[in-house]
Amino acid sequence: MRSGDAIAGTGWEPRGVNANTKHPDPPATTSGRPLRVLLTTDWWEPVVNGVVASVQTLRRELLALGCDVRVLTLSQGLRTRNEEGVYRLGSVSASMVYDRARIGMPSGRRVLREILRWSPDVVHSQAEFSTYVWARRIARTLSVPLVHTYHTIYEDYTHYYSPSRTMGRKVVESFSRRVLSRTDAVIVPTAKVARLLTGYRVDRPLHVIPTGLDLERFRPARTAGEHADARALRAGLGIRPEQRVLLSVSRLAKEKNLDEVLEMMALADREDTVLVLVGEGPYRGALEARAAALGITDRVCFTGVVAPADIPRWYRMGDVFVGASLSETQGLTFIEAMSSGLPLLCRRDPSLASVVVEGVTGWQFESPAQFTTRLNALLDDPRGREQMSRAALDRARITCDAQEFGRSVLSVYQQARGRREPLIVRHEPVPA
Repeated sequence: MRSGDAIAGTGWEPRGVNANTKHPDPPATTSGRPLRVLLTTDWWEPVVNGVVASVQTLRRELLALGCDVRVLTLSQGLRTRNEEGVYRLGSVSASMVYDRARIGMPSGRRVLREILRWSPDVVHSQAEFSTYVWARRIARTLSVPLVHTYHTIYEDYTHYYSPSRTMGRKVVESFSRRVLSRTDAVIVPTAKVARLLTGYRVDRPLHVIPTGLDLERFRPARTAGEHADARALRAGLGIRPEQRVLLSVSRLAKEKNLDEVLEMMALADREDTVLVLVGEGPYRGALEARAAALGITDRVCFTGVVAPADIPRWYRMGDVFVGASLSETQGLTFIEAMSSGLPLLCRRDPSLASVVVEGVTGWQFESPAQFTTRLNALLDDPRGREQMSRAALDRARITCDAQEFGRSVLSVYQQARGRREPLIVRHEPVPA
């Protein structure tokens, strides 16, 4: 869904950016200096996930549009530091709640002073916890808009924090409504998330803006060297040349529903296929045990941790991208796979409606029988699979343009600034 598209059949339409919205002029303030944007996020390198990918893409595109952009995030340790426009606040591990999560320390006064002196024109928060507190304080102190991107459907993560799914949902609804009520605008990646927030009674302007993708980085193998590299990756995992690779790129966590992918693999019973799970996570041991119980250990490969820069290489070695997650807000890995020329085979989910065009870029399944039928159709028809591969590339170019992503977000900033009356900057006292 492009920014501004209405949700068919619901009467819901995002407010703010619409199909007739003109793209913003090169960003500048009344003083003529570049627009200053502070992005705040609890997740940043070296962590690899959809939030990090989205924020990095946005930062790059805003810089290309002429903005002055800085990032406020959490350090991987207690030390607070500043490196090339990225402020890292000291933090402690919260991995007992969620793998690799961290909680910011109530320090960093020097960082706060530096940011207030820099004086951003817009604060754009990308997380609802530690750095959101900072984002809200900075925006309130400087009387500038606070824009927020809602990345995560927390209802799908209730198993981490609540024994009751019903109670967990009520907590999420109340928490989300309270956090978002303090913002000037909310960006969501898909209509699915917009509907969810509308159901939570969030009354802030909502903008549906899919995250863009670097289509030069995520693309099929072009050179002899890239084809050789793909073959080498396969050989390194013991995959024979005649075998087909079903690929999944994901954090190995319970909410990704990879158990179901393993079960589908076993039921499909195709000896000529190998499932490659790219990624690491706390659920790996359970998945390895499940593969053993299903008798498919010889046809399931776990790569472990993969450096972010190497992920495109792994997409290029696959034949079909598979997934069964129902916790996606946009499904960035599905889009990356599509941009790499892989047909998609995934569990039906509204968040993938604009990605998976049935019979064109891939298939969505709802039962083991459908999975097997669609998999057989993909693997037994090389010409049809090649057609889907080309269609996937075309679809990616249409729906996932990174430049369009940056321009649409910039338009939200300018609208949010336009809705605010000129205010006198009020700096709260900052302890020495």
